[in-house]
Amino acid sequence: MNRGRFTSSRKLDHLRICLEEDIESGSTGFEDIRLVHNALPDSDMDTLDLSTDLLGHTFGSPLFISAMTGGHPETTRVNEVLAQAAQKYGLGIGVGSQRAAIEDKTLAETFSIVRDSAPDAFIVGNLGIVQLRDHGIEWAENAVEMIDANALAIHLNFLQEATQPEGDHNAVGCLDALRDLCREFRVPVIVKETGCGFSEEVARLCYGAGADCVDVGGYGGSSWAAIESFRAGKGEAGGDQRLSDLGLLFKEWGIPTAVSVTEAVRCGGPVIASGGIRTGIDIAKALVLGAKLGGMALPLLKPACDGIEALSETIETIQQQLRISLFLTGHTRVSEMPDTRWYVTGPTAQLIQRK
Repeated sequence: MNRGRFTSSRKLDHLRICLEEDIESGSTGFEDIRLVHNALPDSDMDTLDLSTDLLGHTFGSPLFISAMTGGHPETTRVNEVLAQAAQKYGLGIGVGSQRAAIEDKTLAETFSIVRDSAPDAFIVGNLGIVQLRDHGIEWAENAVEMIDANALAIHLNFLQEATQPEGDHNAVGCLDALRDLCREFRVPVIVKETGCGFSEEVARLCYGAGADCVDVGGYGGSSWAAIESFRAGKGEAGGDQRLSDLGLLFKEWGIPTAVSVTEAVRCGGPVIASGGIRTGIDIAKALVLGAKLGGMALPLLKPACDGIEALSETIETIQQQLRISLFLTGHTRVSEMPDTRWYVTGPTAQLIQRK
């Protein structure tokens, strides 16, 4: 079996489902977070500083272009446009899982186009923790070299694996593999969830293993269980109704993003908030809760498919929403956002207070 071609086909299946189907689920909890309004801000909104720092790099704003795609020839143009936007606005950008291109070198261009189009951007490579465990640091090095990455994300996607026709159900040894990688790797390691969030306990394990940052990838946005349900039911892997039903059942599984951010922040390490972040206000709330960046994927995917002008318009709208949020909380720069007073109500208050 040509494993690389098989993986590549799955990546295109995922992209098509994200573009064509309703794969979002639940609530991030950010709707229960209310920032205290400053009725008399002593600042000029048009001169506010959106720049921020993480892992030794300065970003144009806290908007992070989260991992989306790559690994199939038809994804090359999408990654090119996303990278052009990262270069234009000084944003960080993550690529999708690089497994397919490590297995089949002819697919490397679908990822390397990101560095070609964004020579100055902070680019984050991507490898699954199961592949790290099974293939070791060599695959991690390949992922970084392929795109000249500034950091490497090790993604945790065990809900997806559990509901995927080709899924790997064995997580034994993954923490040890992460610890071995962090001990000797040459670029920062980010541990990233993919829709179910981090608890404080697991975030602490990752930092303890040597991870430089945690990307919470919380519940409330795109659901990989829902995506795999579509694949199992009618995608290229179609015909397995049992797996399709499992995906639909588990699409409600996970820790809401806002709650996960509060848990991960308690560990003291840098945190990226992602999972259902849809507006600049959501990013502002994530910053107030202690995150350093706010990652978006699905809201940027569709405009990226329409080209750089459509994506630029979307990014500028998000950044204007963030700028207004800074202004109305009385701040002049992003670094002041954690000082903002906030209220929490509803189910999110119950989850945060239960800790």
